[in-house]
Amino acid sequence: MSFPPLDDEHRGEEILAVFDTAFGQLLAADPAAFRVKFRKMAASAFAFYRGTACLFYNDLEAEKRGGPYLDERTSRVWIHGDLHAENFGTYMDANGRLIFNVNDFDEAYVGPFTWDLKRFAASIALIGYAKALSDEQISELVTIYAVAYRERIHALATGAKSDEVPPFTLDTAQGPLLDALRDARSLTRFSLLESMTEIRDFERRFAPGGGSVELDAATRYKVLAAFDGYLETLPDSSLARPDSYRVKDVVGRRGIGIGSAGLPSYNILLEGHSDALENDVVIYIKQAQTPAVSRHITDQAIRDYFQHEGHRTVISQRALQAHADPWLGWTELDGSGQLVAEVSPYAVDLDWGDIDDPEEIAQVVADLGRATATMHSAADDQSGESLVPFSTERAIDAAIAADEDGFPPLLVDFAHTYGARARGDHQTFVDLFRNGRIPGL
Repeated sequence: MSFPPLDDEHRGEEILAVFDTAFGQLLAADPAAFRVKFRKMAASAFAFYRGTACLFYNDLEAEKRGGPYLDERTSRVWIHGDLHAENFGTYMDANGRLIFNVNDFDEAYVGPFTWDLKRFAASIALIGYAKALSDEQISELVTIYAVAYRERIHALATGAKSDEVPPFTLDTAQGPLLDALRDARSLTRFSLLESMTEIRDFERRFAPGGGSVELDAATRYKVLAAFDGYLETLPDSSLARPDSYRVKDVVGRRGIGIGSAGLPSYNILLEGHSDALENDVVIYIKQAQTPAVSRHITDQAIRDYFQHEGHRTVISQRALQAHADPWLGWTELDGSGQLVAEVSPYAVDLDWGDIDDPEEIAQVVADLGRATATMHSAADDQSGESLVPFSTERAIDAAIAADEDGFPPLLVDFAHTYGARARGDHQTFVDLFRNGRIPGL
């Protein structure tokens, strides 16, 4: 895929227009949070890419009308929406197993499966460039990812048994994935609670400072009412005993990360599954955003399926992630959809900082290709949702089989083309930002 050349001035105007659509309202409400977000994005081309899914999908606008490997079915499957190389890590599933897989489903939606693959491929080009890998080495890595994805999709489509395509666990993972799982296993709920709470009058409460904001009575009441609404969205199996519903404390927080700038959020401290203070649970309520990809999907049936963005985020994650967080649910607060989930003590993101050996990078990329295929195959007619009422792995497998040889080169070409564009966009963005040309900042 090629993109028409743009001079820096014209591209700068396009970037500002896309930012205004995606961030304008939130930026106007909290410019300070966006100054932090944009400074983080200015740090590197990859950080910029992470924060600009809105620009990525704006550039893929032409593919709304189709593209290679896209048909009526493969154009409307559950997709992650922001699949880049750093959106993978560990979580503890509903069965108590530590799993390494895709994480962060805030941008999940229904759309073309190739959009996930292209977004990942371009991220590998950016990481490879930052690690001074040659174009040939980057091409090889993207090819390895494509082949691993294709092989796993085919295995799943043809009825592979679970022991033939196991998830990445402490027993099956290797290399940096196993390192992340071992790191996660060394973490404890007690350590998380120690970092966020303190014991006052023989009861655990949130500690002051550290980004927590004390709530006034009216806000606290609204948050607790939203919490009651959230409980109704949980499956019956989620809470082990009635005491698990008991709220011990509530605080406010304000997001300042690359993905959460300006979004109000709250932490709630719950009793947990026993009277022991080390078993308390922290959950978060945060305002869900409009996913970037949804602005480029016009299917009304998809839009009408979701009550609000909180509902959309949770339904998408439950579809894409087998045995998702048992505390995962949704609610409404001040008329906005909210995502609710546990602040997990067992979450460790894949750290690319020390993954420098080309052979090790290749091993990791292959595993991430398999993880991507597993995610896409989970979200189909077996997920319990009627929006995608067919087997996605069989649909994707058939589409790729029609042109097997063209599949890796498609992603390789996109990776190089869009990687170069993202590096140029990053420089344009930095110049806009440092010269005061982003409205509202």
